[in-house]
Amino acid sequence: MVRIYATSAQYEAYTGQTAPADTAPPAARLGRASRFLDSEVLCWYDVDADGYPTHARVREAFADAVCAQAQWWAATGDELGTADLWGSVKIGSLALSGPGASSGPGGSTSGRRVADAALGALRSPDLTPDVFRLGEVVQC
Repeated sequence: MVRIYATSAQYEAYTGQTAPADTAPPAARLGRASRFLDSEVLCWYDVDADGYPTHARVREAFADAVCAQAQWWAATGDELGTADLWGSVKIGSLALSGPGASSGPGGSTSGRRVADAALGALRSPDLTPDVFRLGEVVQC
């Protein structure tokens, strides 16, 4: 079952902007952002029978994180994470160089990444260890 943690109304409340047409669930940007965060962020929390967080603060944090991720994708226009893979590209006589401008301190690019604001929502001090624990996934 696909879990979608935020609605278009929550997106509008979070961003203060009208939700883009492709933001509405079930299959659009909020759904993709929900699935992306499910696959990229490691955390522990109690869930109901459908896999949704049972605690209100955790549900709100997930909604904010999904909205932040969707907003970031809309702002960058790079949901696939391909814009920063190469610092320069030349097609005639093929000349590639990389990594791109947004490479991290280790010099590697990760393509799709979790938006800083999405991680910020999941690092809220309101999410106490008794209801939520955020882990870290590190790529080698």
